[in-house]
Amino acid sequence: MKDCKMQGISSGVSLLILRLFLAWEFLEAGLEKWNGQNWFTEIQDRFPFTEIQDRFPFPFNLIPADINWHVAMGSELILPFLLIFGVLTRFSALGLTILISVAWYSIHADSGYNVCDNGYKLPLIYVVTLLILITQGAGKLSLDTLIKKVYPTKSWLKFL
Repeated sequence: MKDCKMQGISSGVSLLILRLFLAWEFLEAGLEKWNGQNWFTEIQDRFPFTEIQDRFPFPFNLIPADINWHVAMGSELILPFLLIFGVLTRFSALGLTILISVAWYSIHADSGYNVCDNGYKLPLIYVVTLLILITQGAGKLSLDTLIKKVYPTKSWLKFL
């Protein structure tokens, strides 16, 4: 019984560390967008409309660059806080996976694997680590777990 409890605690600590790491990375990117200028419009200005449609996957290619910029920035500023506290962790991780997948497709895919060449190695690492949170959830050290304990009869909470 003691080994099982210890395993649950170590798993909870591991998932907490993973959540904090990912939250830091995405929050840093969101703050960079908040304090910087909209380089999505530079991409849009650099390519003709037909190439823009090829640069961003559907449905993001139909949305103006300013709106895409604000959605990306908002996601990178809000979802990391949900990861930190372990609230709606699976949904937050899914949202960040979609965000990084669009970035991978539109920015990094043509640059190869190497991080130094702005390649897709780092987005791949983020997707793999986010998939852990999507499949495992937030772990024992989270508000998701506390909510499940407070409301054990709510069957929809199993998705947290």
